[in-house]
Amino acid sequence: MKIRPLQKQDIEKTAKVHKAAFVRQELSDEWIRSNSKAFPRVLYYVAEIHDNEIVGYIHWSQKSGFRQEVVLELEQLAVLPEYHGKGIGTRLIKESLPQINCQLATRDATIKHVIVTTRSDNYAQKLYQKTLGAEVEATISNPYSADEVFMVARNIKMST
Repeated sequence: MKIRPLQKQDIEKTAKVHKAAFVRQELSDEWIRSNSKAFPRVLYYVAEIHDNEIVGYIHWSQKSGFRQEVVLELEQLAVLPEYHGKGIGTRLIKESLPQINCQLATRDATIKHVIVTTRSDNYAQKLYQKTLGAEVEATISNPYSADEVFMVARNIKMST
């Protein structure tokens, strides 16, 4: 498996992952296509296996302008259901962050904090705690289909 930046030809396959992972959301192709056009504010990475099959993706966003110390949001992480439990989400986080750090270094910027919002009943909270050191800071009552937790990983340290 390879974790690499999203390319234009990956959008349709990535939208299929989005549709499978986020069943209450609509217009998956438009969502992925429009967000991918927001580079470098929005940064997508895909998990690719044999024969260019996309089995997961991660969507990062830089918050509140381009800053020297970047607050990065892990906006979405999705893996096809048949690939759950195989470490793909962990690899998407761990292998995309150094790539982002290298990209940020071209403008002398670094990652300061990572924020994540997710459903309060999402088992991925444990993934964010383990891989990022993120901790729940607040719970927001019912903004979408359930309560959301706001998680923060502070003072991310990485080398380029």
